[in-house]
Amino acid sequence: MPQSNNRNRRIVLVSRPQGQPTPHDLRLEETAIPEPGDRQVLLRTLYLSLDPYMRNLMDERGTSYAPAVPLGEPVVGGTVSRVVASKHPQFRAGELVLGNAGWQDYALSDGEDLTALGEMPQPSLALGGLGMPAFTAYVGLLDIGQPKPGETVVVAAATGAVGAVVGQIAKLKGARVVGIAGGADKCRHAVDELGFDACLDRHDERLAEQLAAACPDGIDVYFENVGGAVFDAVLPLLNLHARVPVCGFIAHYNDDGVHADTDRLPAVTAAILQKRIRMQGFIILDHYATRFAAFRRDMDEWIASGRVKVREDVVDGLERAPEAFIGLLQGRNFGKLVIRVADH
Repeated sequence: MPQSNNRNRRIVLVSRPQGQPTPHDLRLEETAIPEPGDRQVLLRTLYLSLDPYMRNLMDERGTSYAPAVPLGEPVVGGTVSRVVASKHPQFRAGELVLGNAGWQDYALSDGEDLTALGEMPQPSLALGGLGMPAFTAYVGLLDIGQPKPGETVVVAAATGAVGAVVGQIAKLKGARVVGIAGGADKCRHAVDELGFDACLDRHDERLAEQLAAACPDGIDVYFENVGGAVFDAVLPLLNLHARVPVCGFIAHYNDDGVHADTDRLPAVTAAILQKRIRMQGFIILDHYATRFAAFRRDMDEWIASGRVKVREDVVDGLERAPEAFIGLLQGRNFGKLVIRVADH
């Protein structure tokens, strides 16, 4: 179903997922295109970013940094959009902007959440390699992980939008990088295309044993974005004064509270104390004012020179967003997952 000039398609949340989201939790509907008021702009979505954090916002409690999606409202999400009409002095019709229009064709904005992009040959990069996921990798690794030449850095979801950039920046800083990914194809990509020193399949029952063999000198930096069994394999290998930036725990996003998971707290607390580990959570929204300019300067240069490679998993059609999002939570995507809603 193509984008229309006179109707607004939107995908709304109709029920709170119990564990893994299903297509029944979401509904595609059509409404009138909204009209911009004073100091507002009307946006038309070109590309929609799908990211794991959206699952948390489907729960009634939301998160500490973002409210829950109300039932009957579009799912939130970053977008690259065209300004269709503007009553805002800072934006003009036809302009390409980065915003937060969510899972819909059209949205209104007061301009506070918009960033002018100019004309980009590959606009979707603003949602991945030049946007929030890569910025998350940059800040978490460099500011908290602080890898030194010769140290061992381990990153899970190693070919995902965040993990792939973590590993490549760590290599630029002279570290030895071991990735963990879902499947042989992803592991080959991490080594052959992204330059990782090794990559292990998270599905292998011998993951803990293989990780120990791949990290004979232990682990100095573990970029935590998964949790679960991967963290269980990493924890015993962390070195004295290891650093663990924490940006997510996708293995637990679909937990429904019914089945008790392993109580990791005693082991984690003991390791933090005995090994003097620095384990720090961070929300990337806190760092835009102070670090985004440096990130864009560095990442623009690294991508242009080929020192950092970005892979996108592009799915055509807004109506396919629910299926693609469910696949993202199951690890079926390969690279940064983007919905192409319209071409221009």
